[in-house]
Amino acid sequence: MKDKYLFTSESVTEGHPDKVCDQISDAILDEILKEDPSGRVACETMVTTGLALVAGEITTSCYVDIHKVIRETIKSIGYTHADYGFDYETCGVITSIQGQSPDIAMGVDTGGAGDQGMMFGYATDETKTLMPMPITLAHALTRRLAKIRKEGLVNYLRPDGKSQVTVEYVDGAPKRVDAIVISAHHDHKTDMKEIYEDMKNLVIHEIVPADLMDGDTKIYINPTGRFEVGGPQGDTGVTGRKIIVDTYGGVGSHGGGCFSGKDATKVDRSASYMARYVAKNIVASGMANKCEVQLAYAIGVAEPVSVMVNTFGTGKLSEKNIVKLARETFDLTPGGIIEKLRLRRPIFRKTAAYGHFGRNEEGFTWEETDMAEVLKSRSTAKA
Repeated sequence: MKDKYLFTSESVTEGHPDKVCDQISDAILDEILKEDPSGRVACETMVTTGLALVAGEITTSCYVDIHKVIRETIKSIGYTHADYGFDYETCGVITSIQGQSPDIAMGVDTGGAGDQGMMFGYATDETKTLMPMPITLAHALTRRLAKIRKEGLVNYLRPDGKSQVTVEYVDGAPKRVDAIVISAHHDHKTDMKEIYEDMKNLVIHEIVPADLMDGDTKIYINPTGRFEVGGPQGDTGVTGRKIIVDTYGGVGSHGGGCFSGKDATKVDRSASYMARYVAKNIVASGMANKCEVQLAYAIGVAEPVSVMVNTFGTGKLSEKNIVKLARETFDLTPGGIIEKLRLRRPIFRKTAAYGHFGRNEEGFTWEETDMAEVLKSRSTAKA
């Protein structure tokens, strides 16, 4: 008898209030890295009706007009009119910034990790990007929703929005899409029937392959009936509240730390990127069909205190040998990660919406599979 189960992942658009915060935090980080690649940044944002608040610890040799960065980020997302309940020109902006704790700096300055913690990376061969299918489809839907708004294919959309995709798996492999949810932020004039047809034809059918849908696939569009009040007016946003959207959609484990607003000395971010890089190269090498990598660190200590690999029974080598290969092949110290993945560049604002993983775009160095052949040759030697 075949083993069947459903798995669901969600995504949100760049106008979702939590994602507005992530983008502001990372835009500030990028502006500092442009002038000071060694700047230390731990920057948190909160937005609500008519207000953006940024607080954190920043140590840098350069000057950045943080108020300007905040307003320009909000504008680029699309909150450009008071009718949206949040407007880049009129919203209040408050900042509360201090320097990095000297107790933390003492450990980081010598090449150690900026904090303790455990970070996870995951890869699976069920999609071309080596990502789980539910989160891959969910991100594609929200990106399409934002695209038709920005290109004016419809004239009633506002920046906020969500998607959710439920995939049916049979014997561990994705077979069909069981349910799709689209929540589209819109003006007060538009008829729901028009929204339903547009979302179905301009978003869902443009993204979800026809062979994954059937007569039993359920489609829900703005299931409450309307979505007129959205963005920071509808829901207070905070940096780091969409960590599952940012990663693998709930597949695998998560260490708990968020990414946005943190420079690469913070292993919450850099080691999560490295764990994905290691896991993806392991799968790309053919050593496993699925792989989860855990890295754990102690504050101020460079080498990870532990490295774990789980191949969920799909490994061609023992997990003990794969861990040994990973340690031999990759420099897992914070300094080594920063150098290998080139993480002192201003590349982070674009990571702050539509996921940090599964994107073969410029700057996403942790998505490269340049070490797959090296791992393959070394694994053959150990076999």
